[in-house]
Amino acid sequence: MHSPDQPGTVIVIGGALKADSQAVWQRIVDEAGGPGSRIAVFPTAAYEPARVAAQIVASLNRCGAQADVVPIAPHLAGVDLHATLNDPALIARVAASRGVFFSGGAQEYLVDTLQPDGRDTPMLAAIRKVAQAGGVIAGTSAGAAVMSRVMFRDAMDNLAVLRGQWRAGQEYDRGFGFVSPQLLVDQHFLKRGRIGRMLPAMRALGYPLGLGVDENAAVVIRGSLLEVIGGSGAVVVDLREAVHDAALPVFNLRGARLSYLDHGDRHDLATGHTTPAEHKRREPRIEPGAAGFEPATRSERYFLDILGEGCFLAAMVQLLQGAFDEVKGLAFRARLGRAEEAGDIGFEFRLHRGPGLAGWHSAARGCEEYTVVGARLDVIPVRVAEPLFTPLTAEQPHVVPSVARS
Repeated sequence: MHSPDQPGTVIVIGGALKADSQAVWQRIVDEAGGPGSRIAVFPTAAYEPARVAAQIVASLNRCGAQADVVPIAPHLAGVDLHATLNDPALIARVAASRGVFFSGGAQEYLVDTLQPDGRDTPMLAAIRKVAQAGGVIAGTSAGAAVMSRVMFRDAMDNLAVLRGQWRAGQEYDRGFGFVSPQLLVDQHFLKRGRIGRMLPAMRALGYPLGLGVDENAAVVIRGSLLEVIGGSGAVVVDLREAVHDAALPVFNLRGARLSYLDHGDRHDLATGHTTPAEHKRREPRIEPGAAGFEPATRSERYFLDILGEGCFLAAMVQLLQGAFDEVKGLAFRARLGRAEEAGDIGFEFRLHRGPGLAGWHSAARGCEEYTVVGARLDVIPVRVAEPLFTPLTAEQPHVVPSVARS
C-alpha cells in the first residue's frame, strides 16, 4: 500500500474542524517534529484566504509550531499570484518546512493553481520534498480532497453520481496523490451522505479501497496504517470482493465491505485488521453471529433517506447491535412536480451481516463511540412509484388499523 516515494505522514481532515480540536492540531505539530516545527500553510482553496490562514496559523502555533502563511490563493487581494507561485525564495522556504497544511474551500483552486494541466509547478515539487523528507502533509475539506491521485472536483449531488453523471474535469479530476494510488479519499462523509458518490466513483475509477472522513475528524496515514482522531470518525470501503451486474443499465453493487472507525481506532489497509481504541477494548466485543448475542434494540427501522445527515452511521450501528440481520434504506429524490431525467430511479442500500461482522461500543469518554468492522453492503437500483404518495381524502375508502389494548 505504501508508495515508496512518499515516506512522510498524511493527515486527512474531513472538514469543519473546530478550533478547539486539540487532538488534531497537536497531532499535526507532533508529526512535523514537535515544538518549533515550521509548517507552511496554504490557504489556496479558501474564498477568504487571509482570515482562514490566520485561524489555521493560530491553531498550529498554540500547539508549539512555527507556522507561516504561503500567500498563494486566487482570492488573495494585492498579491501577484504568478510571481508569488514562482518566487525562488518562497519555494525554498516551503521545501525546508517540516509540514504543509492545505486549507478548505474549493479543491479546484488547489489543483488549478499548483498543478495546472496536470503538471507540477515548482511550488508543488517543493511540497513533495517535504513529504519525501519524512514531513507531514495535512489538509482539511478541500485540502483533504486533493490527497488521492483522483479527487472529487464538483460532485455535490450524490444521487446524480449514482445515476451516472460522471465527467472528467467536472465531477472528478486529478489530485496530488499523497496517499496510496489504491485509495480514494472523500470528506464531509457522514454529514453529507457521501457514500452515495464514493461507491460509483470507486467502480468507475478502479479503486479497490476508499476512505471517507467525517467532519471534525482526521485520519493519520502512514503507509498502510490508519489512525482516527478527533470528534467523529471515518468509513473504510473495500470493494475487492464486490461484484456488479453489467446487464443493469445503472450503477449496482453487491458485497462491498465497510468498517466504521472513530477516535483512537487503528486499521491496516494491507491486512484489513482493525484495532479498536484501548478504552473500547475494555468493553465486551459485540458479535451478532455469536451464540448468546443479545441485541441492544429490537425495533426495526427503514431509512427513507439513507444519504441524509448521519443516517448511514445510524444504519451501521443498528446492524451491529440490533435484532435483525439486515438494515435497509432508500436513496431517492422526488421530482416535486418538475420533470427530471431518470426521476423515478432510486437505489436501495442493503446493509447485512456477513462473516466477521463485529464491533465495540463505549461511553467512557463521555459520548457514545462505536467501532463497526466487516459490514456488508449491496446497492440495488429500484424504480420508485410516481407519485410516491397521494393525499388521503374523505371520499376514499380506507381502514384505520385497530390498536390492541392490554
